[in-house]
Amino acid sequence: SGLERPQVVSHAQQALSYTLFDCKWVPRSARLLCLGSAPRGTGLLQLYELRGGRLALLREIEKAKPIKCGTFGATSLQQRYLATGDFGGNLHIWNLEAPEIPVYSVKGHKEIINSIDGVGGLGIGEGAPEIVTGSRDGTVKVWDPRQKDTPVANMEPVQGESKRDCWTVAFGNAYNQEERVVCAGYDNGDIKLFDLKTMSLRWETNIKNGVCSVEFDRKDVNMNKLVATSLEGKFHVFDMRTQHPTKGFASVSEKAQKSTIWQVRHLPQNRDIFMTSGGAGSLHLWKYEYPTQRSKKDSEGAEMGVAGSVSLLQNVTLSTQPISSLDWSPDKKGLCVCGAFDQTVRVLIVTKLNKV
Repeated sequence: SGLERPQVVSHAQQALSYTLFDCKWVPRSARLLCLGSAPRGTGLLQLYELRGGRLALLREIEKAKPIKCGTFGATSLQQRYLATGDFGGNLHIWNLEAPEIPVYSVKGHKEIINSIDGVGGLGIGEGAPEIVTGSRDGTVKVWDPRQKDTPVANMEPVQGESKRDCWTVAFGNAYNQEERVVCAGYDNGDIKLFDLKTMSLRWETNIKNGVCSVEFDRKDVNMNKLVATSLEGKFHVFDMRTQHPTKGFASVSEKAQKSTIWQVRHLPQNRDIFMTSGGAGSLHLWKYEYPTQRSKKDSEGAEMGVAGSVSLLQNVTLSTQPISSLDWSPDKKGLCVCGAFDQTVRVLIVTKLNKV
C-alpha cells in the first residue's frame, strides 16, 4: 500500500559553485565530502557537516587536478583516510585533519581515474587494505597503501586487444584472508571479473551498452549478487552464487528509465535494497526478491543459477540534471547523499525501510 511504501524526503541541500563528481559520508560522523572540479580547472574537496536541516561548510581544500572519485573503504575507522583518483591519473590518500600533503601518493595511470573502491578497512571484510582504480587508459590496478609506487595487481588489455575506457570498479568476495575479486565495467559494455587470489580472469560478459556502475550487494561476504548499470537506462542483477561452466551467472535485467543510470548503491543495512540514480535527475529505490530455488541442474547435470526479480519501491525526481554520485550513510539507516550536475548536493532521508 502507498502508506507503507518508503518515501524519499529531501532533508538538506547546498548549491555549489563547481562541478561535483563524487560525494561520500565520512564514516561514524554527520559529515560528508564533496569532490569535484573548480571553474579554473583545479580540484576541490569540501567537507560539510549536517546540522539540523542545513549543511555547514567546515573546510575547503584546493588541489592541482580535478578530483573524480573517492573512497574510505581501505582505511581504519580510527584514521578515516580518504583515497581519491584525479584527472591526472593520480591516486592520493588524504588525512582530512591535515590535508595539505597526501599521506600516500602515486601516479597510478596515464589518464583520468574514473572509479575507485576500497576494501579491508573500516572493519569490513577480511584481508589487506587495498584500493582498486579504473582508468580511461584501459587498465585496472589494485594498490596496497603499505607498498609504495607499484600496484599489487595490474589488469590490462592483452597484446593486440584494443584498450577500453574503464568506467567503474568494485571489490567483492572478501570474506576471508585469501579470497577477493574485482569487477570492472567498460565503455563498450564489457564486464570483467578478476580473481585476485588466482590472478586470473574468472568471468566476462557484455551488456551491449557502456557500464556506468557496478557494485556487489556486500563486499565482505561470499559473492552473492552484483548489480551493473548501463548507459541506456537498464540495469542487470547477476546472481553470483552459482557459476555455470558455459553460461556464467544467471541475471535479471530491468529497463529502469529512458536515460543513463549513473550509479547503483546497496543499502548497507539491507543488501536486498538498492538505489539507482539517473540521467533525468531521478532516484529509483529497488528491492530484489530471491527465487524459491537459487540454483538448478541443466540437462548435463551442471549447476546453474536462477535469477530472482526486482520490484520498484519508490522513485523521485530531484533535479533537471543527471545525479552522478550517490552514497548511503554507513551508520544511519535511510540517510543518503547525492550529487548532481546542477551543482547541488542533497541529503535525503528514505523512510520506512524496515517495513519492506
